[in-house]
Amino acid sequence: MTELAAHIGPLDASARGSLYQRLARSLREAIERGLVKPEEALPAERDLATDFAVSRITVRKALDALVAEGLLVRRQGAGTFVAGRVEKQFAKLSSFTEDMAARGRAVTSEWLMRVEGAVTPDESMMLGLGPGAPVYRFRRIRYADGLPMAIEHSAIAGFALPGAEAVGDSLYVALEETGNRPVRALQRLRAVLFTPDQAKLLGIEKGCPGLYIERRGFGEDGRAIEATQSWYRGDAYDFVAELSTR
Repeated sequence: MTELAAHIGPLDASARGSLYQRLARSLREAIERGLVKPEEALPAERDLATDFAVSRITVRKALDALVAEGLLVRRQGAGTFVAGRVEKQFAKLSSFTEDMAARGRAVTSEWLMRVEGAVTPDESMMLGLGPGAPVYRFRRIRYADGLPMAIEHSAIAGFALPGAEAVGDSLYVALEETGNRPVRALQRLRAVLFTPDQAKLLGIEKGCPGLYIERRGFGEDGRAIEATQSWYRGDAYDFVAELSTR
């Protein structure tokens, strides 16, 4: 018997819900009690099935439910792990891709928009561009290990990129290749509740808490390069700032 199963004990036959729901509840409580830590692997499905005297289909359904809740993540070829909250340092100007890669997470994106257009009045104010100036607009869902983490919308000054298709997994990599990666930024953060449309994109319940960040990034010459709006899941992200009296 695995150590996790020994701590949880047998499933309560008198509890409400189907067998997979009872198993999911027991695993959820084990995670909340810290019996398995963030980034720690769960036992293999076959071992859980043996330990709790259930079928592997039941185990898979229970794990699927916890993955959907964001408590677990599946890593191809490695297994199922307890999701760890991500700490984002405000003092360091880094991209989502860099943050996740530093934690050993696989980053993917789902593109919602990737176009070129003329600057809008709001973009003109944020980027310091004149009427009619070109901008590139990018909107996507950002994933880490298959879990949707954030919705990101960026407007990039036209001079900073050769075209919208130049951006692959990382916007900052594309900007660095043209010598236009931001070297400083102004950021503003506030708590929000996700709208029904946003919640659907992230696979969470509407009204769930999130973190909204506005960022303006500037290049070496002081020109504004990016205006980015991001909506991060509140259950997956912590933003950390180091403070000093000096």
